[in-house]
Amino acid sequence: MRHAMFALMLACMLACMLMPSMAEAEPTGVDLARLVDWDIVIPEKALPVEVYAARELRAHIGFAIGLRLPVFRAADRPGRHIFVGESAAMRDSAAGFSTKDFGPEQLRIVVRDDVIAIAGGRPRGTLYGVYTFLEDYFGVRFLTGEHTHVPPVGLSRVVEPLDRSYDPPFTWRWSFYGEVNRDEVFAARVRCNTVPEQEKLGGKSGRILINHSFGYQIPTAVYGKDHPEYFCEIDGRRLAQVKNTKWHHNEPCLTNPQVLEIVTAAVLNEIEAHPQRTNVSVSQNDNDNYCRCTACAALDEREGTPMGSLLTFVNGVADRVAQRHPQVKVGTLAFWYSRQRPATVRPRPNVQIQLCSSGCSILHPINDPDCELNTTFCRDLRDWSAVCDDVAIWNYNTNFRNYLLPCPNLRVIEPNVRFFRDQGVKAVFMQGAGNAEGAELSELRNYMIANLLWDPSRSGQALMDEFLTLHYRSAAPPIRAFIDLVHDNAERRGIQHGCFGGAADYGIDASVVRAGLEAFETAMQLADNGRVRERVEKASICVHRAAVEDAWLWILKHRETLDAHPLPAEIAARTRPHARRLFRLCARHGVDWWRENIGIEEAAVLMRKAYGLGEGERF
Repeated sequence: MRHAMFALMLACMLACMLMPSMAEAEPTGVDLARLVDWDIVIPEKALPVEVYAARELRAHIGFAIGLRLPVFRAADRPGRHIFVGESAAMRDSAAGFSTKDFGPEQLRIVVRDDVIAIAGGRPRGTLYGVYTFLEDYFGVRFLTGEHTHVPPVGLSRVVEPLDRSYDPPFTWRWSFYGEVNRDEVFAARVRCNTVPEQEKLGGKSGRILINHSFGYQIPTAVYGKDHPEYFCEIDGRRLAQVKNTKWHHNEPCLTNPQVLEIVTAAVLNEIEAHPQRTNVSVSQNDNDNYCRCTACAALDEREGTPMGSLLTFVNGVADRVAQRHPQVKVGTLAFWYSRQRPATVRPRPNVQIQLCSSGCSILHPINDPDCELNTTFCRDLRDWSAVCDDVAIWNYNTNFRNYLLPCPNLRVIEPNVRFFRDQGVKAVFMQGAGNAEGAELSELRNYMIANLLWDPSRSGQALMDEFLTLHYRSAAPPIRAFIDLVHDNAERRGIQHGCFGGAADYGIDASVVRAGLEAFETAMQLADNGRVRERVEKASICVHRAAVEDAWLWILKHRETLDAHPLPAEIAARTRPHARRLFRLCARHGVDWWRENIGIEEAAVLMRKAYGLGEGERF
């Protein structure tokens, strides 16, 4: 018995000693500095976007390690592969997985045992997975369309075994700046899924921006003369004989049954003309001339808001759309007078609400309880989120009256985006200077907004510091100091203001201009090279714009009579050197818009006239 017990104990000890060698080996990571003999493998029948994703990966890895990896459509060995997109070889590898149930932008990255697998849902998940991998593990930063930061990997950079997935909380994202809108490649890199048209870039979302639509769905030019009853009644008069070319003059009468028929027919035609779209707009024009006829007024009074008649009308269109196109949703703006949710009318299941932050202060976080301009918006968002499962946001992020002036609202971007996410918002339109390039710090603004829309958990301040440091290098500190000064000044004064204003409305005065001129002069002296100096120059435009504010205000006051009211001598002498510098810099850096509806050339003509300059005469 004793010998038997001893033998049993010895066997147990031997088994325990052998267990580590018998067990499955621990997974290993990958050293990104040692990708010699590696390749990139794409599916045999890869989509154009997956082919493009592999090319983007190869190009940026090449910049980082000086090695151009080959791209194949099959794997000839177990390891040393980067799989881009799902394939049988990828699924059978040590890092394999299936994307069968993935959403269109959902992605997964697996690293283990000499294999990297990057794949996602179609059409954009794999491409976005590649950009995520480049950013998070190679340190790539897509700063502007012309400036991608790719740091050298060095002698070793080990990525430990990992398995991570991501599905962006916002299914529709638009950082609305000219730098994005005019550059599809850059838009794809910053994962703005509302701009790229090309299939290789993943295309754009089938969802469109919900926008003013009645102007073309029931135009007064077609119906106004013969059917004034189709249009809004204000003070007992129907506003039917108006130009309405930009939806600024009137609204339809939303309780007229013929209006419902006309708009529904236009909507159905639009859906059939654009089968790739997943929604359609049925929305108010850009004015507050909602109908006050007896029927509309009674409905609005019962519901406590003009949205009562509007949402009732939208529901009527949505019911008919559901019968013919159940996959298409009907969206409407909750904007201006229609922002408040009605008392009893509820949106149909196929209705989307695009809530606009009209009337809010852009200088305070949207959920700042001490900002009276913003508290009602938060109430409206919570009210809509309680009755609609598809709420979108239209948020204003620029000064539409003065694109080039300093605007102290960079600090609110992060809390705003995070608040939208926390309220279950699905789509976010962050409206900046979308028709322009070179608006005040627009490249920085886009970098912060695009990154936060993709991942709202990131730090806005960290993104700002990252951009400034990488883009302006040694010149970054004085630029950051000026940004802080502009924001601290507005906060100290307790300014609450919206998206239309002059310099004084945002606390920009002579002392801020002087500090800005000094900051950018220092930044120019610190600039590392000619390219950085050009970037600093472009950023300095905002200070020179602020320096000519008095001249511009005079022009606005006397625009039609400048010949009789030239600039006072003191203002002309003080501002003319800055005007000269300002327009020279705008020309050099391709800045094309002064404000939303005035181009640089038009502004220059007005300034020349105010200074009494002849055609071709220099400032």
